[in-house]
Amino acid sequence: MAEPIPADIVRRGSPPGSDEVRRVVTEIAQRFDDRQREITRAMTAMMAREVEQLDEDPQLVELLEASVHGNIATLIHVLANDIPSDHLHPTTAAVEYALRLAQREVPSHSLVRAYHLGQNDFIRMCVDEVRSMDLPADLVLDVVDNLSAVVSRYIDRITLYVFDAYEQERHRWSAARGNVHSALIHGLVEGSETDSAVFESETGYRLGRCHLAVIVWTTTEPADGGVSPLDHLVRDVADHLGADGPPILTAVDRRTVWAWLPFGRRPPTIDTAELAAVVGAHSTGRVAVGLPATGLAGFRRSHEQARAAYSIAMVQSTSLRRVIGFGDRGVAVVSLLARNLDAARAWVGEVLGPLADDTEQAAMLRVTLGTYFATGESHLRTAERLNLHRNTVKYRVGKALGDPTRAPATHDKLDIALALQACEYLGGSVLR
Repeated sequence: MAEPIPADIVRRGSPPGSDEVRRVVTEIAQRFDDRQREITRAMTAMMAREVEQLDEDPQLVELLEASVHGNIATLIHVLANDIPSDHLHPTTAAVEYALRLAQREVPSHSLVRAYHLGQNDFIRMCVDEVRSMDLPADLVLDVVDNLSAVVSRYIDRITLYVFDAYEQERHRWSAARGNVHSALIHGLVEGSETDSAVFESETGYRLGRCHLAVIVWTTTEPADGGVSPLDHLVRDVADHLGADGPPILTAVDRRTVWAWLPFGRRPPTIDTAELAAVVGAHSTGRVAVGLPATGLAGFRRSHEQARAAYSIAMVQSTSLRRVIGFGDRGVAVVSLLARNLDAARAWVGEVLGPLADDTEQAAMLRVTLGTYFATGESHLRTAERLNLHRNTVKYRVGKALGDPTRAPATHDKLDIALALQACEYLGGSVLR
């Protein structure tokens, strides 16, 4: 929710207007209040689609949605209560989003453009509402003029605040990060004109060997605002896997680090369960892991895989899973489904039928059936893994498959198994 507006500014303060204009504007604000979630999701999707670099990371999209929601909620309060914009400040979510863009070196014009797109979209919705109300022509003009003026003043003021916060953070982050390799690493990952020889000379990291890319992040804000705890976690992971040398890493923002661990001819064996025990020593740390790969192409590909695994973790941000690996069962395919959650949700519902319901009963049956498929359709091994009686497993599997004329029994077992994995990794995002 938006932060509460200070009581000293909740007063009548917009330019004088007729009571009828005020009544119509208040009614429109109420209509928007009833549709806040719908408006927020649609506007977030539009901005992420239209503005370059805003949709490259699931965490950024989540922050964008929080920022959009905060601004929409505040605008609704402004319109409903005729609040002046003189003393309004951006919500915490809006400021945090601007700071995160600065840390990730997303150009400031992307931030400003997002606000202007949001302003245009909100005014368009206002006009649509006015048209639907069958008002006299002269009243329509007065109402639209009032709405446009209020929204424009709000966006102008808030944009100044968040842009200033962005600029201050960009200078602070550039000075505090202490990572002169950042531009070289990003250039190499993005396939720009970065010269491999220059990269190796400047960083001391050789590309002609085996690499394992990891993405490390924390679920809470670092106490000192820096990334040193994440640096320590990367090195603990490297030690556990037996890296041949120091990792190379770059801070993406103060809660996220990209890193590559170097290995010789023998690639590391990655057991995410064992690795989770190492990560567990860092209370709020989380890790996404790619697969080992060689050379410059391997440097990039392993990172792509780590980002794919990371995207799944971000969809279900409340998950207790400490480590997620691209090589884990089902992760590669589920990461593709995560790119379009609406389509994934529809497909999961079609395949699983009642098993796609977000209920405890359906969850229990999904876990049992998923384990049954993972153990080669063995009732005995499923019972052992879940610590259940074999007959209980048989009963649950039979109940999960249900009526042979309905989903999921009417679908291929591979589809059912994949849909179950989508539920496991993406959680409520694909459930009904």
